[in-house]
Amino acid sequence: MPTNWDAHIDAFLPEDGFEGTLVGRVWRPDAGGPSVVSVRESGVVDITKAAPTMSALTNAKDPCAVANADGENLGDWRAIAANSVAGQQDNTKPWFLSPSDLQAHKACGVTFVRSLLERVIDERTAGDPALAEEVRKALLDSIGIDLSDVVPGSPEAETVKAALLERDIWSQYLEVGIGPYAEVFSKAQPMSAVGFGAMIGIHPMSNWNNPEPEVVLVGNAEGRIVGAALGNDVNLRDVEGRSALLLGRAKDNNGSCAIGPVIRLIDESFSLEDVRSAYVSLTVEGTDNFRLEDGSSMTEISRDIQDLMDQTLSANHQYPDGVVLFTGTMFTPNQDRDRPGGGFTHHVGDAVVMQSPKLGTLANMVDKTNAIPPWEFGATALFQNLAKRGVL
Repeated sequence: MPTNWDAHIDAFLPEDGFEGTLVGRVWRPDAGGPSVVSVRESGVVDITKAAPTMSALTNAKDPCAVANADGENLGDWRAIAANSVAGQQDNTKPWFLSPSDLQAHKACGVTFVRSLLERVIDERTAGDPALAEEVRKALLDSIGIDLSDVVPGSPEAETVKAALLERDIWSQYLEVGIGPYAEVFSKAQPMSAVGFGAMIGIHPMSNWNNPEPEVVLVGNAEGRIVGAALGNDVNLRDVEGRSALLLGRAKDNNGSCAIGPVIRLIDESFSLEDVRSAYVSLTVEGTDNFRLEDGSSMTEISRDIQDLMDQTLSANHQYPDGVVLFTGTMFTPNQDRDRPGGGFTHHVGDAVVMQSPKLGTLANMVDKTNAIPPWEFGATALFQNLAKRGVL
C-alpha cells in the first residue's frame, strides 16, 4: 500500500490555515544547523535572530510577538514539507524538524480510560499479545463499572480503589489512572525528537508495539501553556508489560518521539479550550495492505491539561528551558493484524498519520531503531552552530 505523501502534505497545516500563529524548526543545509521559523502565508520565515531556539521563543513574555518578527523567507511551506519526507530529501534544501528543541520532553501516562485498560492488560499478560483479548474481556467483566466516570483523586476514586482491592484486581496503572497523582515520565532527551516526514523507530527487541497519538502541550518555565502540537509517544507494549521498571527502555529510543508538524501558539484563534476539545485521528497503513483507522477526543481525558502541567512543573520541580508534555495516549490500537487474537503491532514500512483540525498533520514512517538515522545533533552542536552563525 503506497503512502500518499501528497495528501499528507496537503493536510500539513491546520484546517484554518494561517489564522493561527504557527512556529517550527527547519534544518538549513546552507547554515549547517536548525533555524526557528514562523510558518506564514507569505512563506517560511527564519526568525532565529529574534529567537535562537524554540525554547527561547516559548519562554518569551509574548511568544506571538516574537513569532511575527522579520526574517529571511526560506520559501513555500509546501516545498519544505515535501522535502521533509525521509527517503526523498534533497539534502541541499531545507526540511522541517521537530518544533521542540531544548525543552524537557516529558509524558503523562494512563490519562484516558481506553489506554488505562490496555496498560493493565500489558501488565497482566506480562507483555504477551496472545493473552490480551482473554484478559481484556475478563478485566472488563470484573471491574463492572465505567472508569471514565471516576474523577482521579476524588473520594469516589478511593471507594473504587477499595472495591477493586477486595476483588484482587488493583494495578499500579489504576493507581495513576484514578489516584491523586498523575504518571509523569521522561519521554526523550532535549533535541532528540523527530518531526513531520521523519522515520520513527521500533527497538528490534520488541514484537508487540504501537503508536500512541497524543496532544502535546508546550509550557514555559513558569508552567504556563503557550502552545500545542501533535505527538507520537511510540511504545513497546511487550517490554513495558514485562515490568514497569523497563519503562525507560520501552519509551526512550532512537526515533521514538515524534512531534509536529508545528507548534500552534495560544492566541485569539486558538485557546486552551480548543486544546481541551481537540479531536485526533490515527491512520496506520502497511505495505501488507493493512489499514487501521481510529480516533478520540481530548474531552475523554480524565485529568485536565492544566493539572497535568501543574503536576509536571511546579515549586517542587522546575524546567528553566520549558517543557513539551505529552498528555497521554488517547487510545491504544488493538485491531488484529497478523493473526486472530494477536492484536496490533507495527511492521517496518508502516505509515503512521495523526491529524487534528486545529493542529495539522504529523506523518511518519516506521523502521527499526538501529536502521534509521542516528541522533547526532544535540545541544552542544546546536550552540556551536548558533555561535558560528553569529546568532548568540
